Amino acid sequence: MRVYISGAITNDPNYLYNFEKAVEALTNDGYVVINPAHLYAVMPDDARHSEYMSICLPLLDLADAIHMIPGWEKSQGACIEYGYALAKDKIILQ
Repeated sequence: MRVYISGAITNDPNYLYNFEKAVEALTNDGYVVINPAHLYAVMPDDARHSEYMSICLPLLDLADAIHMIPGWEKSQGACIEYGYALAKDKIILQ
């Protein structure tokens, strides 16, 4: 099963650690993980939040489930992803 990771990135200096910790746990549980936290490596420096979301939602379409990292409720992007996952009838993991 493919799982997309969702959580706070903007204004969270520990986001890479949080996402990698989730990758490790999910991989150990046998999931194939889609990790959007590394998009910054391929996006232009001046990319806007909406441009990131235009890539994240199609990535979420590739997943069967979404894993919500604790504290996701404080992230505009993660809230959008959560609502999108609900609308697409994805499995929600927390």
